[in-house]
Amino acid sequence: MIHELKNIINQAFINQQKGLKNVLATVVHLEGSSYRKPGVRMLISEDFNSVGAVSGGCVEKEIIHRSKSVFSDNKPKIITYDGRYKLGCEGVLYILIEPFFINSNFITHFSGAILERETVKIESNFIKNNEAFGHFGSVVTFENKKQFVFSETFNLQDKNEANIFSQILQPSFKLIIIGGEHDAVKLCKVASNLGWEIDVITSVKNSKQIKDFPGANSVKGDSPEKIQFNSIEENTAIVIMNHSYVQDLKYTIKLSEYKPKYIGILGAPNRRERLFNELFEFIPDISDEFLDNIYTPAGLHIGAQTPEEIAVSIVAEILSVIRKKEPFSLRNLTGKIHN
Repeated sequence: MIHELKNIINQAFINQQKGLKNVLATVVHLEGSSYRKPGVRMLISEDFNSVGAVSGGCVEKEIIHRSKSVFSDNKPKIITYDGRYKLGCEGVLYILIEPFFINSNFITHFSGAILERETVKIESNFIKNNEAFGHFGSVVTFENKKQFVFSETFNLQDKNEANIFSQILQPSFKLIIIGGEHDAVKLCKVASNLGWEIDVITSVKNSKQIKDFPGANSVKGDSPEKIQFNSIEENTAIVIMNHSYVQDLKYTIKLSEYKPKYIGILGAPNRRERLFNELFEFIPDISDEFLDNIYTPAGLHIGAQTPEEIAVSIVAEILSVIRKKEPFSLRNLTGKIHN
């Protein structure tokens, strides 16, 4: 959810430049079930426009209405929203509404954390009450131990008997797309809507530009012989879609030097056995773990036909692999969707 906070901070800075105050609403506790979980946030500006959401859209109007007092007296408060008789989620949300001001020093640290793919810790102080005013607020801690508060009225020493909701925001999920054709553009668009950080690698002979891939973080031309991958982590997926078996094989051989959790390769099913056989020829000691992380043809079998639909099937498969979920229809589920 780091991308949601990034959007909130960007909009808050724009609002401040316009002379508008901001307040931040954060779900800090949940009793029962809800569409979204604690840690979701929405920004409300003084003209009552908002960015972000804490539900499917049913709670936001109430939060905007109840934020008016925070704009007028600058005092943070806790409110609750009981969805048991209004919504289908059968839960009670505890929501912290606090003044929200960011300075240039905070933006520098936050931008640096995004760039270096560092974690960000947020702790929000609150009490479980239907509506309460007090010394509530949130503090952000970066990996270099530097701390910032969202509200200038909140003192870190004023925690008293408050509860603390603690959240570690991981770096954005990273997707590396190897390929520069039409279907790669569609995958980039779908993945960018999820807030993923996307790096695109195209052929040197037919290199593309950042404008060709809306939503991409970077686009560069390279070759499997020369490329060096950086920061292939637990939360990184790679999709190879060159439409060239030889190039696919070369990139897969190169990736054997790393430990990605997901490598998706576009292509027909009958290429899989050939690919694995040739990988053994070039890399006799290739590990079973690496082979297990290769998904070819890439994507879930959902009847996808168009480039857009294929992109959806690939993204769905990546999510199922990274989150260790076996895909099935939710209508076959009894009990809770999320543990």
